[in-house]
Amino acid sequence: MRNEKTRLVVGLGNPGRKYRHTRHNMGFMIADALAAEWRIKFGGGQKNIDYGCHPLTEMRVCLAKPMAYMNRSGPPAQRLADRLGISCKELIIVHDDIDLAFGRLKIKEKGGSGGHKGIKSIMEAFGGGVFTRLRVGIGRPVPGIDVTDYVLRPFDSPEKKILVEVIDRAKEAVHTILHEGTLEGMNRFNRKTDVTDSILHSR
Repeated sequence: MRNEKTRLVVGLGNPGRKYRHTRHNMGFMIADALAAEWRIKFGGGQKNIDYGCHPLTEMRVCLAKPMAYMNRSGPPAQRLADRLGISCKELIIVHDDIDLAFGRLKIKEKGGSGGHKGIKSIMEAFGGGVFTRLRVGIGRPVPGIDVTDYVLRPFDSPEKKILVEVIDRAKEAVHTILHEGTLEGMNRFNRKTDVTDSILHSR
């Protein structure tokens, strides 16, 4: 039976120590931070995806990290959604975005992949793009640096200094979506100011 009160939050990234602290693993980092807050232990016994669930006051939230590499994130996420009895409308996908300045957040209810291979795989697996996305900016590389190489590199020193605060703000955005709705999340977090600057200026 379909459970109307279950939401699935999926952080995108690549498995393995090699990729753990890279820009492309921003989704995994935020999922790990949420898991620590909600005391979720990843596991679940589902193929190619780690997940766990936690009962919030008004819903059950499940948190997942696909373990089939970024461009194959969709099938394990879709199988898990089927197991939980939910549709893509109950999904919140958290992922890195090179088209946003580092630290900036943007929430969307639907749309295309924007060239993100993880989102493309999710869309293909679920048969469309009607799901909520939390896009977390990692910025673009300087000219001369390959995009693939850039996203698979660790954050640089200035970024590392405020990374925890960026992750905390992303956690707050997920909480807002879950408890107050996607529209409220958009109103609160889709600002055009550079979040990195505001964090630095608040120090």
